[in-house]
Amino acid sequence: MTADAEVPAEFLRALHMLREHRPRQEVRLTEIPAPARIAPYAVALTGEVSPPHDEPDEEPAGGRFVLLHDPAGQEAWEGTFRVVTLVRATLDPEVAVDPLLCDAAWTWVEEALSGSGLDHHALGGTVTRVQSRSYGALAERPDEVEVEIRASWSPSPADAGAHLRPWGAILCTAAGLPPLPEGVASLGRRL
Repeated sequence: MTADAEVPAEFLRALHMLREHRPRQEVRLTEIPAPARIAPYAVALTGEVSPPHDEPDEEPAGGRFVLLHDPAGQEAWEGTFRVVTLVRATLDPEVAVDPLLCDAAWTWVEEALSGSGLDHHALGGTVTRVQSRSYGALAERPDEVEVEIRASWSPSPADAGAHLRPWGAILCTAAGLPPLPEGVASLGRRL
């Protein structure tokens, strides 16, 4: 990215909002290299939900949050900002048989966005369910179910960086964490 003097004020404001965000204590955010060819300005983060202390090898959920900015706008975005997200979560095998699993997972996205009170439009995405069963020498492994949610939307330029909050809510919901009302902090999981 170029020097701060050349970065649009809207994008700098979004970056400050991202830095001010305090996720739940179970969520670890890390900045990663952003895609370089999609938009002139971009920032990317990974997020991982810490596993319960009694299951340290389990990875309940993780994903990526990318905020793109093109001052000239992009027709497909219907604006100058675009949020592009991914959430992957391991679920209980019993959930795999539910024919409404993908519909339920998409509801997590819609509810997180509507509950955030943040303006957005042009929401789209996919939900993929993967069920794995091992055979032969690997037959002892338990069945695995993973859901992958890919969603993107165009936020209002005024609060683009604040959209990390609903993405964090999707991540936590996918990991099976109970929702927290605004302003309430989690005390963490008991040992």
